[in-house]
Amino acid sequence: MLQERKSGASVFIALMALAALVCFALALTHWQSSDPVKFACYLGAALLASSLKVSLPSIEGTLSVNFLFTLLGILELSMPETLLIGLASTLAQFYWRPARRPKFIQLVFNLSQVTVSSAAAYGAYQLVATHVLHGPGPLALLVAAMTHFAFNSTAMSAIIGLTESKPVSKVWTESYLWSFPYYMVGAAIAGLVHFLNGHIGWQSSLLVLPPIYLMYRSYRLYLGKLETEKRHAEQVSSLHLRTIEALALAIEAKDQATGEHLQRVRVYAVELARDLGLTEDETEALRAASVLHDIGKLAVPEHIISKPGKLTPEEFEKLKVHPIVGAEILEQVDFPYPVVPIVRAHHEKWDGSGYPSGLKGEAIPIGARILSAVDCLDALASDRQYRKALPLDEAMLKVASEAGTSFDPGVVEILQRRYVELEKLAREQPLQAQPKLSTDIRVERGLAPAAGFAESAESAREVPVKNHAAIIATARQQAQALCDLCQEQGGSFALEDILSLLAVRLKHSVPYDSMAVYFSKNNVLVPEFVSGENLKLFSSLRIPLGEGVSGWVAQNHKPILNGNPLVEPGYLNDPSKYSTLRSALALPLEGSTGVAAVLALYRARQDAFTQDDLRVLEAFGARLGPVIESAARPMAAAIGAGAQ
Repeated sequence: MLQERKSGASVFIALMALAALVCFALALTHWQSSDPVKFACYLGAALLASSLKVSLPSIEGTLSVNFLFTLLGILELSMPETLLIGLASTLAQFYWRPARRPKFIQLVFNLSQVTVSSAAAYGAYQLVATHVLHGPGPLALLVAAMTHFAFNSTAMSAIIGLTESKPVSKVWTESYLWSFPYYMVGAAIAGLVHFLNGHIGWQSSLLVLPPIYLMYRSYRLYLGKLETEKRHAEQVSSLHLRTIEALALAIEAKDQATGEHLQRVRVYAVELARDLGLTEDETEALRAASVLHDIGKLAVPEHIISKPGKLTPEEFEKLKVHPIVGAEILEQVDFPYPVVPIVRAHHEKWDGSGYPSGLKGEAIPIGARILSAVDCLDALASDRQYRKALPLDEAMLKVASEAGTSFDPGVVEILQRRYVELEKLAREQPLQAQPKLSTDIRVERGLAPAAGFAESAESAREVPVKNHAAIIATARQQAQALCDLCQEQGGSFALEDILSLLAVRLKHSVPYDSMAVYFSKNNVLVPEFVSGENLKLFSSLRIPLGEGVSGWVAQNHKPILNGNPLVEPGYLNDPSKYSTLRSALALPLEGSTGVAAVLALYRARQDAFTQDDLRVLEAFGARLGPVIESAARPMAAAIGAGAQ
């Protein structure tokens, strides 16, 4: 795309240079000068006027009032003299105290467009004066001034648009349209001087110098006001940008996995917005929403956001409020473009089955339709707590299969055509390092919260016992029998013996292919007992607290039903290893001081465990947690003694 822009600009400059050469060659073949002294005076005044230049708003460039001498030349001089005045004054404008030395290609283009604009204005004046008015008049001068403005401003806007990939009309409106009244004032001044020349003599042209200076001062004052307004707009824009960045940082504090994801989503979304012809405001709104669409997750409990397994219906209900909460948060920011509707609707689906409002088809804001498709694609192609990333091609096929159901078919069609290119573009973007938040430090001060501490964490834990009473009762009896057996044997039962008995008895109640019991050592879960398939694989795992299925269970004191074993840290990182296990049932075994261990069962079939399996496991866990904790103490003491 960049190469196409450069090629287009080069072709345009070449055409302008060719047109200028033709104009200048035709003019020189008809060289004439009725009054060389007058020409020399006009040329000197034009060179002086070239130093009275002002910087243009929004772009890199300057503008001077020497166009007025081009209009005077059209009235008083021949075409070759007029073109020479334009060329000389342009050179002076470039080299008189320049902010930076102009490049050769810039010089060629500017000399070319001045030549073409002056020739076009001269021709327009002669055409109107000769064939329309049948004599010189103010209307012919007005047409000449308008022609000069049109050619000059359009050529400059075109080259800026080509080189900077901006809409030509926008460049023209923002940077050149404001100067049109000054061309009209210049035409009036040139007409007045021409009138005085006819009655007093051409020396009266010197009277044009004070008006030129006044015009220059007017330029400066007007552009100074524009610059102030622009600076204020940039400050407001910068404030909004900092607000966006701060809110994005708030999301980062809640969900550490979003940084690169948000950047890729932003790149994808903005590129699709351009392809679909969204307005600038719509594109800016989408740019902000792509970063902030999950801000509402601040209202969702962290254990739900980070859960490495399927959500329960109750957990999903809590998660579904995040688009509404996000929209309500962002309503307070008062963005100058429509960010809020996109955030509120980014989980709506094309067929109306989405949430929170059930919008359907084109009733969903276009920004939300773009965001939902690209967000899904990148989410599928990224690692998540509950699954590994899919290959990008496979992720795209999944998104494409939902076109017309979940996603706008038009958006998916463009995304499917460009996703490889967009992924490459996203990877080339430097990832901005966010400041590290102090979320993992320990604050030593503070004796107790205002309401005091709860007496027991166990009292807040609710074990479901509504149905299947017989199954649960049997499980409790077996767990109690195992506990009684351990107590009868006193200290003769080692931890491994207890866990071996648990594995045998549990096998009859909750079928499994593999079983592992993890204990925490220095915030890392280490398997102390493994049975069933993949014995060596599970025995080698070292799971940081909070990561994977078992790490999440240990940190949050909550079980997981049908989690994905593949997300356990270290699981199958070695390509030589292979496992068919697809379901995990993990339970924290609570002791007197917290989680004593994590009991994890694994099966080959996906979604293999049921709610009854979880209840049975909880029945065992409620009895065995303290027993396992007690049996683990001699092992820990032995390890400590050996270390001494």
